[in-house]
Amino acid sequence: MYEDIAFRPAREMAAMLRRREISARELVEAHLARIATINPTVNAVVTLSAERALREAHAADERLASGAPVGPLHGLPMAHKDTHDTAGIRTTYGSPFFTGNIPERDELLIERLRAAGAITIGKTNVPEFAAGSHTFNPVFGTTLNPYDVTRSAGGSSGGAAAALATGMHALADGSDMGGSLRNPASFNNVVGLRPSPGRVPVYPASLGWSTLSVQGPLARDAADAALLLSVMAGPDPRSPVALAEPGSEFAPPLDRDLAGLRVAWTPDLDGAFHCAQEVLDVLTPAVRVFEELGCRVTEAAPDLAGAEEVFRTLRAWTFESAYGPLLDADRDLLKPSLAWNIEEGRKLAGSDVARAERLRTEIYHRMREFFQDHDVLLLPVSQVPPFDARLEFPTDIDGVPQATYLDWMRSAYYISVTGSPALSVPAGFTPGGLPVGLQIVGPHHADRLVLEVGHAFERTTGFGQRRPPVA
Repeated sequence: MYEDIAFRPAREMAAMLRRREISARELVEAHLARIATINPTVNAVVTLSAERALREAHAADERLASGAPVGPLHGLPMAHKDTHDTAGIRTTYGSPFFTGNIPERDELLIERLRAAGAITIGKTNVPEFAAGSHTFNPVFGTTLNPYDVTRSAGGSSGGAAAALATGMHALADGSDMGGSLRNPASFNNVVGLRPSPGRVPVYPASLGWSTLSVQGPLARDAADAALLLSVMAGPDPRSPVALAEPGSEFAPPLDRDLAGLRVAWTPDLDGAFHCAQEVLDVLTPAVRVFEELGCRVTEAAPDLAGAEEVFRTLRAWTFESAYGPLLDADRDLLKPSLAWNIEEGRKLAGSDVARAERLRTEIYHRMREFFQDHDVLLLPVSQVPPFDARLEFPTDIDGVPQATYLDWMRSAYYISVTGSPALSVPAGFTPGGLPVGLQIVGPHHADRLVLEVGHAFERTTGFGQRRPPVA
């Protein structure tokens, strides 16, 4: 019974709750049972708030019984990313600096989820300060991939994606600077959306005008991701970059006829990155599905020259601003890659940041012009399939060296630089049974379009319905 309920779409769970076919308490208990059974194997949920969740579930049932209005996520259990502040629940950011940190207030994203009726059951694992696309830290250890527990679950929203894939929560929140929503979605055979900057406003944020990092939804299918985005999105005066459209514009259904859609496919952005042949062997036939759906598919890529410099510069500048004081306080409490990235920020001059901003503006306009001739862009989410969890990062791709913890993620972070919305959707499996995601990128602010295209693709292929062995 618990397994059947835990793997239903979140929107179906919500409908069952409203019809009173199941209580919020029963739903929370079902997910807590999944956590007790599965989490010791994958280590995705790192702080559990079971008693609080059951109290909230009881209150949710009483509210529904009273006839009071309820939100779109009423009674749905969620474990929040451990970089998102949750009032009264430990939030460590995966760092020894914050092992005992209990925030006094929810951040804006959590405010919205809870106002919509979501029930907090705990927190999900992250790399230290969400740095890197492999989820491990000295506080909670490594999150393992449920399709092969010797492999990485990706990151930085790796705990969130692994918990979704195994039915430990109904929906998941995350964040994405260089691929942290998309990469773990690809590695765990779920859906992850990097929304347009400002689509999901962030508060508090020390760099409120910065748009390289965004927050967004993870789900087991595109329609559930749209449901979650409809709650996350919408203006808020506390964010200077918040977009004006209400979240309701992104709610399902997502049905759309793709006939005539102009689809561009690129395996490597014209040689901008190297992709493992094992990944391309999965994605090449997956792209042909769009032809079957009536799309006009051509191989083409935007010119993203300068994206490497832009991302590395702005990321290092952001990291030094956020974590420089921690490096000064105790370098030994930071993983070496994070310390290196902060130090890269300290080497920057104002002219370096200015050049990066000029290059990023040029990239935006080249991307805008590209989408005058194409409706969506398809490319790999991740350049490799899930890799050995004992490694910090893949050191080579088919023999091509990857020098730093960032090199192997260009297929994701080049897209981050453009500001375009990008969706990771399940696209198949390697011969060894490892998931591979397809990245669907849309024009400026076309968040709903990429969800609709992803929805059509997943309905045709059904790859997202394959459950991991540990589940």
